[in-house]
Amino acid sequence: MPDQSPAVLQVLPALNAGGVERGTIEIAEALAAAGFRPFVASAGGRMVAELEARGGRHVTLPLDQKSPGALLRQAGALAALVRAERIGILHARSRFPAWAALMAARRTGAHFVTTYHGTYNEGFPGKRLYNSVMARGERVIAISQFIATLLRERHGTDPARIRVIPRGVDMRRFDPATVPEARVAALRAAWGVPEGRPVLLLPGRISRWKGQEVLLRALAMLPAPRPFAILVGDEGRGAFAAELRQQIVALGLGGDVAMPGHCDDLPAAFRLADLALHCSTDAEAFGRTIVEAQAMECPVIASDLGAPRETVLEGETGWRTPPGDAPALAAAITRALALPAAECARIGAQGRAMVLEHYTTAAMQRATLSVYRELL
Repeated sequence: MPDQSPAVLQVLPALNAGGVERGTIEIAEALAAAGFRPFVASAGGRMVAELEARGGRHVTLPLDQKSPGALLRQAGALAALVRAERIGILHARSRFPAWAALMAARRTGAHFVTTYHGTYNEGFPGKRLYNSVMARGERVIAISQFIATLLRERHGTDPARIRVIPRGVDMRRFDPATVPEARVAALRAAWGVPEGRPVLLLPGRISRWKGQEVLLRALAMLPAPRPFAILVGDEGRGAFAAELRQQIVALGLGGDVAMPGHCDDLPAAFRLADLALHCSTDAEAFGRTIVEAQAMECPVIASDLGAPRETVLEGETGWRTPPGDAPALAAAITRALALPAAECARIGAQGRAMVLEHYTTAAMQRATLSVYRELL
């Protein structure tokens, strides 16, 4: 007899790395635990095995392709999957696949949910229309109050359709008490981190708007011996990473910076760091690495724009600096590193307490499943 339990299909381009991908897996895990049938459609990637280990079922479709023909093929494939598996909800997490998912939902009668994950650039004609698919869900999940405001102001989205569900931190992974010193030492050795120098960690994709270049300029303003900076994250196609390496040499920072690429053990990385940095020059829709650092009691300095204003409370759970302002960042780093250990510990503890109260994976999972149940 066919399984009659409700099914949800999450749709995104690929499952390689990033906050969207991590959230997709966490919701699939919650769906499985709650008795739903969780499906994820994407072009695949290194996180597929983790998805399946947590109870999700992956369907490989070329959702990373962008063309009118690809859109029609994607919509047809998604509609066929919805019918074959009796899927009740299509949950789109990225713009181009969202258009295909919307078409499939209209063909099949499935409910359509979106998560508005980014601020979505509007620099080209027609871009607002293209972005608007993420505001067309029967329910539109905003990942911060900042994004909820953007939805109302930019797209005129009815507040009754908006559900604010911040991204969450998996407190099972991001717990200082569960990270042994051996894991921290292993990263220190692998990344060539010198002993006796403060460590700055900037986690995030190596991308111009993430502000790695701002940190390099700030670091060059500090007197030697400088803090040691680690720019950890996927390098994508590598062009901007190559620019950063050239800048490191030009600024004389060859012994002060590491670029180790992707890191599978961010909890240990945050334990290694004296400060976690967020240097984005564009408004961040949420800023997951900020709350991950706070969960690990690692003090944070963040750019003063977008959703980090909700999670980094000045002098209480971290500090904020004007985006793109290297001198201000250098001054903030100097002040933070000069604080007494007890004050840094206080900031770290307050950050973790805030995450436990407002930004856990468990809370995100419960709230998202409540959205699904509203529709089903």
